[in-house]
Amino acid sequence: MENMQYAEELVREFLVFRGFTTTLQAFETELCTDIGKGFQVDKILDLIFSVYIPKFQAEKLLGLMGFLKQCFSSSETVLIATVSRLEVSILQYYIVYAVKSGKKEKIIEFFEMNGNDLLQKGHDWTPWFAIPYLSNPSLDPQFRNYFSREWFEALHLSVRNFLVGIFNGTRIPALLKISSEKNTVSHLKKDVKQLNQKLSQLQALLEEKESQLHSSTNSSGTSTLSGVLEESCSPTTPESGESELRKQKTVAPSKSLSEFRTSSISNHDLSSSSQLYSGDGITRDSLHMFHDGLYIENGREMQEEEDFPEVKVDFQETFLGHTSPISRCRFSASGTNIASASMDGTVRIWNYDSSTPASRNATIYCGAEIMSLDWECKSDRLLLIGTADGGIKAWNVDAKRVVCDLNTTKSFPSVLDIKCSPVEPIFVSAASSRGPSSTYVDKLGFASLTVWNMKTWKAMTVLPLGKDPPAITSLCFNHNGKILAASAVDGMIHMFDMSAGLQITGWPAHDSAIASILFGHDETSIFSLGADGKIFEWSLQNQGQLLWSRNCSKFCDLESSNHCRHEMALDPSGRRLLVTSGSVRAPIYQFQGHMRGLRTLPHSAAITTVDWHPTLPIYLTGSADHSVRVTSIL
Repeated sequence: MENMQYAEELVREFLVFRGFTTTLQAFETELCTDIGKGFQVDKILDLIFSVYIPKFQAEKLLGLMGFLKQCFSSSETVLIATVSRLEVSILQYYIVYAVKSGKKEKIIEFFEMNGNDLLQKGHDWTPWFAIPYLSNPSLDPQFRNYFSREWFEALHLSVRNFLVGIFNGTRIPALLKISSEKNTVSHLKKDVKQLNQKLSQLQALLEEKESQLHSSTNSSGTSTLSGVLEESCSPTTPESGESELRKQKTVAPSKSLSEFRTSSISNHDLSSSSQLYSGDGITRDSLHMFHDGLYIENGREMQEEEDFPEVKVDFQETFLGHTSPISRCRFSASGTNIASASMDGTVRIWNYDSSTPASRNATIYCGAEIMSLDWECKSDRLLLIGTADGGIKAWNVDAKRVVCDLNTTKSFPSVLDIKCSPVEPIFVSAASSRGPSSTYVDKLGFASLTVWNMKTWKAMTVLPLGKDPPAITSLCFNHNGKILAASAVDGMIHMFDMSAGLQITGWPAHDSAIASILFGHDETSIFSLGADGKIFEWSLQNQGQLLWSRNCSKFCDLESSNHCRHEMALDPSGRRLLVTSGSVRAPIYQFQGHMRGLRTLPHSAAITTVDWHPTLPIYLTGSADHSVRVTSIL
């Protein structure tokens, strides 16, 4: 009966949902008494022999025996007769215990209240009515046996064996059966996930070995190509930079961002960085090109996204609780809860695992378009919500209420992004003023980056961006919260030292607005997604050096939408990059070895938001078709 508590929680949830408050009150009252003790044999025995009899609670003792009789149908005559015989013996022990305790008045009281009923039940109780008036009943031949220790132990054992027998054979209610089956399925799913993780590790190892084998067999051709590159390409090309980065990794440990010194961007830095890319955002001398429908990278043919195979799915759950297009969806820090927001200003908190209690599930009505979501990093307790009217709400999932309702200044009403520090109790909000145009990028005005204290819920400082800075669209902390990366609509990436509250560096990364920014898995690089669909991976050890790029502009259809909702998410292993899509499928780019990209299973409309589970190979996709899907991949 280990699922009893979960079943009771489901009953409560249903009664509240239907508005049966009176029934709920009666249910809670019955649970407080719980005469059956959840059919736990030891607790019922304690109730009989350690509570009701020692405290002379005869009415409750008779009520318990009546309850046990009600557990059987009228056709189960043998069981009912057995309960009746045990009831007689238990009541006889009640009288014997009263004699031993010197409480003969309790015996007289018992017979006064129940004597007539006992005589009508058929057992010969007549001699027992004389016990209160006998000087020493334990020596009487008729009652001597009942005062022996052997008789009590035999009675206790008989009651235990009977209760064990009937409860083991009791038909389990459908509600408890469903709960236990879900628990079984949950355990099986966890086993499958663990096996899939082991499989992924082995596949990655195999791909790494194949890549090493491929490199060794083509070493001569590669060396020739490298010689041509050294003669024709500048030292800042992506290929040479990437080879230099690999050499540095093998010779010396990676530099961390904490080694960055505060500096301004000189004209020389800007000019040298601008030489990295031409009008289309890719280096002039790069070997990345398209040829006959195939993507060529470093002499290797790669399939375009349309030719990517469909992802292999372990399971997929679909949430249909929204009534308008999805704008944001995020896993909580543990991955247990999910927050999803829709264009109508509604946020839903839910979970995809049916075996997980739904006590935290909630619907939050914000009254304005939701532009940003983020969970507190240290727990699943707080959810931050940024709106288009300058509101920032902090929702406590345990208390199920808004614990703080903040507002940005009237000059910056659109809260485009919110990020919580992974270490400190602070968060940063990127707010924007409103521009004159109707297009998404042009209607964003100037930027404001504010650091908030999550204990006092007050603004601490405003990060410097210069005079009239373009709007900041995306934020990202590094693992220790000391570095904050921010991307802007003018294509710039800004880096801030959070301990000093100053900008430490920055560089022009795109010709268009940047929609999303992410630190790489080992934090030696940073990914940026342009509003035009171009994805770049930039080195943080050699600023401005391009390590990897993709063009997924075919998935970014900004002309047909007034909302720039494109974003990307990196999986826990750092090997897969999931990107939003104007199509019904989204691409998943893979980095290591010769691994091909993948395609998600289709929605029925554009995929507007994505996220990865913090520890498992499970991703989220929110769509303009009002649905959110949780997909576990093999």
